[in-house]
Amino acid sequence: MIREPHAPHPIQAIEWDRSPAAALSIPGTAAAWDKLNAQRSDLPFLTAASVTCALEFFGDPAAKLWTGRSNGDVVAMLIAVPDGRLGWRTFQPSQLPLGALVAAPGLELSALARSLWRGPLRRALMMSLTRIDPWLAPREADVASTSQVDYVPTAWIDLDGDFDAYWARRGKNLRQNMRKQRSRLASQGVTVRTRTWTAAEDMADAIARYSALEGAGWKGAEGSAVQTDNQQGRFYRSWFERAARRGEAVVYEGMFDERTVAMNLCLRRAGTLVVLKTSYDESVQSVSPAFLLHEDMLRALFAEGRTRRLEYYGRVMEWHTRWTDNQRMLYHFTAFRWPTMARLARWRIARRDSKPDAARATLPSTSEAAG
Repeated sequence: MIREPHAPHPIQAIEWDRSPAAALSIPGTAAAWDKLNAQRSDLPFLTAASVTCALEFFGDPAAKLWTGRSNGDVVAMLIAVPDGRLGWRTFQPSQLPLGALVAAPGLELSALARSLWRGPLRRALMMSLTRIDPWLAPREADVASTSQVDYVPTAWIDLDGDFDAYWARRGKNLRQNMRKQRSRLASQGVTVRTRTWTAAEDMADAIARYSALEGAGWKGAEGSAVQTDNQQGRFYRSWFERAARRGEAVVYEGMFDERTVAMNLCLRRAGTLVVLKTSYDESVQSVSPAFLLHEDMLRALFAEGRTRRLEYYGRVMEWHTRWTDNQRMLYHFTAFRWPTMARLARWRIARRDSKPDAARATLPSTSEAAG
């Protein structure tokens, strides 16, 4: 069953220890991190093993692990990296949907920030906690020294009941369109099927096939695609091989006969499956390989009964709204040493966002906040 975040409980004064980020790979430290992650939702990409893998490929040598204790219990841990002059932010490679922070459910972000000012941030001007999920850390009202910025809306599906009941609630156009696409392919003699990969020894080839799909599309044209010989490709192979050994990696591969036409790279833990990456063959025009794969994946998830919640953790696109009505807004939380810096940061963000071509969901650096 999916683990819902535990009920909040009061947190007393916090004392912080600082160590190199690589300390997260130490078994006892990793266990403390994973215990906090499990107390909230046990997300597969926020385990110590996942964050450690991301640090190996995208880490900053100056990254630090901060561990907060209250009454002898570990109540918060985060990986932080320098941000401009006298600023810090959570370690946030684009491959991780949320920032590298785990905390006890009762610890509000404003209280965490205040305790950091008395501890490892006593000389810092600002601290940004990036990509916060309100399901895990409910959004607070801003106080004089904090500023919160919308990041992106994300979607999810609660896998309650059975697939037929879920499918009946979806739009008539989606259901008819999927039926017509399958009939068209069948009339052409094309067999539509889905392969599922979970074993560690299958991950290298699966990531290679995913890379070929993504590299042939628009991401390949702009140079942002996962490739077997680039840093992203090596990261995903290592990440998914390690996750598979823990029973957490799931790769769905949509096939037209023997041709790969769509793939979803997913991690599953404690009843939650996260779709981290998705790609499809953009040369296929008459049908939607990605939608056909998505329908087959959901049908399988409902039938298996192991997954109670599917998370996308990416910006909601129009296609997401075909599959679910659920949305929530991820956000960034920034605490400043002085209220005047927070007011200036909020003014700069408001001025930037008022422009037609404004860059959204970004945070000020310490140099911007300091003027």
